[in-house]
Amino acid sequence: MTAGLSFTAEEHRALSDLRRDLHRHPELSWKEHRTQERLERALHAGAVAQVARVARTGLVARIPGRDAKGPTVSLRGDIDALPITEATGLEFASEVSGVMHACGHDIHASWAVGAALLLARDPAAGEVRVVLQPAEEVGEGAREVLSSGALDGVRAIFGAHVDRRFAVGEVVAQEGPLAASTDTFAITLTGEGAHGARPQEARDPIVGAAELISAIQTIVSRRLDPALPGVVTVGTMHAGQASNVIPETAALTGTIRATTPEARALLLGELERITHAVAGTHRLRADVRLTEGTPPVVNARDPAMWAAEAVREVLGEHALVPFGTTNMGGEDFAFYLEKIPGCFLRVGAREQGGERIAAHSPRFHAAEEALFVGASVLAQCARVASAALAKR
Repeated sequence: MTAGLSFTAEEHRALSDLRRDLHRHPELSWKEHRTQERLERALHAGAVAQVARVARTGLVARIPGRDAKGPTVSLRGDIDALPITEATGLEFASEVSGVMHACGHDIHASWAVGAALLLARDPAAGEVRVVLQPAEEVGEGAREVLSSGALDGVRAIFGAHVDRRFAVGEVVAQEGPLAASTDTFAITLTGEGAHGARPQEARDPIVGAAELISAIQTIVSRRLDPALPGVVTVGTMHAGQASNVIPETAALTGTIRATTPEARALLLGELERITHAVAGTHRLRADVRLTEGTPPVVNARDPAMWAAEAVREVLGEHALVPFGTTNMGGEDFAFYLEKIPGCFLRVGAREQGGERIAAHSPRFHAAEEALFVGASVLAQCARVASAALAKR
């Protein structure tokens, strides 16, 4: 690592303490009141003067640039936790029963504060707005930040996620899809009930549901371009209460994942079409309810290029690594990318000799050094992007 990781000993200690305090006191989506207050104090203590509350339990800090008329860019760190009982054994493990930072948002919030400190000391060309966003885990916080107007006028946005598949010091900053859309569906098939011994008198929704479950698997295998990832998963199926009764209804729920807007539209449309077709074959009535989740995360070319340059400047060329996989998980940073060009990075969080623990696991934790890597890289992303946009 190079001189880009330029925290004073006091800042290093304060950020480490902040992360550990957040980890001990995790709060669920839209309940991040203590977290909001703690982060607000940390920003003010770091000489960040312009801090405002936004999106109920979030914050936005404005870091003035060298030029008052320079382009405005933004950095985002999410702050909410998950309803999981911690089993890490850390000395600063969660003290809140049934709640833990199992996705690294304690690190994300802390590195956003760290980036603000670095930018306050060494500003970008234009203003940088550092957003500490609530409710990422329920996919709602980013939209509320956008609707608040806090990001009006922002010309580029950057965020990142810790990832124990990569070692500390490795960073993914690349163009294209990085996470999937997260839509859900609920289907009810309605027929006509009868005695299980006389199926000819029924219109059996269970048989229809069984065929439908098989049929919708062909959406990915036969309708989606094989070069594009996609998932259609049925997660629940409920029908009937007695072994000798054909019920009136059968209900299915599930999730649909895609990595491009076009693939997302195709999967949703085909699910609805096939459901009605199969229902008609079995003389059933189908009700299909689609619930929009987060869009896919698709990094734009220029912001990805600026992010890669920032990684090289802070950590060196060797730090840039390819993602090397398809991520069908979701991330509400995608809502920002629908409105603002940007790049979402993955920051290595596995300590030397550590194991690859999955996010959302009771054992998940991120190596603390990832905090300082993420803060330094994100601050440099803001500087590089701001300088590039200032020349346009």
